[in-house]
Amino acid sequence: MTAMPQLPTPELPIGPRFAIDRRVCEMANRWSAWRAVAVFFATISRLGDGVFWYALMAAIALIGGGRGLLAAAHMALTGLTALGLYRVLKRWTKRPRPFRSCPGVIARIPPLDEFSFPSGHTLQAVSFTIVALAWYPLLASLLLPFTALVAASRVILGLHYPSDVLAAILIGTTLGTLSLWLSSLTSLAA
Repeated sequence: MTAMPQLPTPELPIGPRFAIDRRVCEMANRWSAWRAVAVFFATISRLGDGVFWYALMAAIALIGGGRGLLAAAHMALTGLTALGLYRVLKRWTKRPRPFRSCPGVIARIPPLDEFSFPSGHTLQAVSFTIVALAWYPLLASLLLPFTALVAASRVILGLHYPSDVLAAILIGTTLGTLSLWLSSLTSLAA
């Protein structure tokens, strides 16, 4: 597992909020110095790239019959919305990733894009989980720990600040909840 090179980028604004964010990021990233930790969280992160969610949607669609197809389609539409939303937010905020602006932070895997805010992996994981659990609550024992590990992986691997992940949790929760609300309105109208 190779570390990403640090390139010069603008520093984050100085202030207590950013200082805490940086310190927590640096402390969490130190855990990835242990190879087993880095490999474990890199695997979780790669599964969170989409493999886990696509497999889950396929399983739900295959096993769940008509209801499963609706649930998988609901998850897919929510996921596409999340994808568009976080891409717009990243281009708008242009926050450098921690391994680019914090001397003590090392990226343990290459990022999928240039900017840090918000964490797309976390946003997707939270919104997918909310929708999936509304359809299949028994999946909670699988989805809640996996989603938490995806969120933690992003900071531990040096790719996001804790505030990127917390914002993504808030945005993903809002998006997933809004998706369920809209779905309930359309089912009432039908």
